[in-house]
Amino acid sequence: PVAIGQPGPTPRSRHSSAGSAHRARGARAQQSPAMENDSEEPPLPLALSRFQVSEEFGFLLPDPLTELPAPYSPWMDLARELPQLITSHQLRSRVHQMPQLSTQHLQGREELHLAHLVLSFITMGYVWQEGEEGTVQVLPRNLAVPYWEVSQALGLPPILSHADFVLANWRRKDPNGNLDTIITLPGGESLRGFILVTLLVEKAAVPGIKAIVQALGATLQRDEESLHRALQELAGAIGAMSQALRRMHDYVDPEVFYSVIRIFLSGFICCLRKAGMAELEQELHGLGQVLLNLASPGSLLTGPCPQPHGLTAVSLPSWKDNPAMPHGLIYEGVSPEPLAFSGGSAAQSSVLHAFDELLGICHRQDTAAFLHRMRDYMPPAHRAFVQELRGAVSVRQSVLAAGNARLRAAFNRCVCALTDFRSQHIAIVTKYIAIAATKARARRAEPSASAGPSAGKPPAALEAKGTGGSHIFSFLKSIRDSTREGLISA
Repeated sequence: PVAIGQPGPTPRSRHSSAGSAHRARGARAQQSPAMENDSEEPPLPLALSRFQVSEEFGFLLPDPLTELPAPYSPWMDLARELPQLITSHQLRSRVHQMPQLSTQHLQGREELHLAHLVLSFITMGYVWQEGEEGTVQVLPRNLAVPYWEVSQALGLPPILSHADFVLANWRRKDPNGNLDTIITLPGGESLRGFILVTLLVEKAAVPGIKAIVQALGATLQRDEESLHRALQELAGAIGAMSQALRRMHDYVDPEVFYSVIRIFLSGFICCLRKAGMAELEQELHGLGQVLLNLASPGSLLTGPCPQPHGLTAVSLPSWKDNPAMPHGLIYEGVSPEPLAFSGGSAAQSSVLHAFDELLGICHRQDTAAFLHRMRDYMPPAHRAFVQELRGAVSVRQSVLAAGNARLRAAFNRCVCALTDFRSQHIAIVTKYIAIAATKARARRAEPSASAGPSAGKPPAALEAKGTGGSHIFSFLKSIRDSTREGLISA
């Protein structure tokens, strides 16, 4: 087995405050970088602990639980056997035999996160057990109802997302700091490597997350030296993220990722012919939001309606994340209508959203719309953190107003590091999706091609898209190019 070490300190800690940085009131565009008005009321502190962000682990769930209480052993027993049950085509029959458990015995955020992780993995295995040609239309009540209830409690959608797949799916393998996953799917060491390398990217970002707080505090205090140090720290963290991302080449086999792993990260869509492209563009921001009335499970709303936990019910336009699920998925006992959700995507990670907001990176309208709907798949507290940064004082405007060449260079190093990270991501996508797709088409033409994800038959419906449903190269290049445009010229 591959041993992937965790960089940085290993002692356990719980959430702690990030200290003394502040946020400005009002919209960014209305703020003065020079802070001329000394009579303005002092802004409130921006403490990471307010947003369930850890000083040691960042957006990762600190030391996730690995076992649920005894009443939930039927879930855990299934979850531990998922790869074998899926490859032997037995998972669906085992799910049908599973009792419907009440969620009332789950206590605290850690137990809820583990329950969501377990039910998410079981759900994806159930849906995709037979590959894209053998999908189901209904998630059975004994799985759908508790999954929905846990999702409501956490404010997450009932589908496998980055919050489950990476942030809550890790454990310490040994005292030396080596890591392992808690729950897995078919894909063997390549899946394990994919999850843990992504986790190491999140861990490498932690100094940059803390630098955000320091940069905002320094900006409001007009402390150019402290701002310079914070920007240096941020650039270093992004560079460390790039180093961690490069480890993907060492631990993940492209053929296994494309043919076996990728389908389990895809979403459930619902295509209605009545909506045209104009409507699609207008409503794109809401596409990733939850499509049910949370207050009254079983009914489908047709208009906006605020709901608990930051989730919203919206009308459903025509959109395409995965043509293999053209009618979405019915969650039995929750809604009689099919629901649509995007699959897991790196765009659901709060890290790069936070860095974009701090640096004032402005993405093009269509790309920004996709990124913003991916925020609906973040834990609500993390989504609130990103939104808080959006309304904070503009570091970019402060650097421009300062006229300090040294400060401008530090800011540009952050933008260049972020651009380089995104270029590296494009290179990985080229290897693991574009080149793999070409090879997959050739294999599919062979008469010996077998069915089911465990057998390695590539998912043809996803060939031009990322796991979250984005058209992959135009999307990633747009993000990379708009990041580069954030450089401040001399």
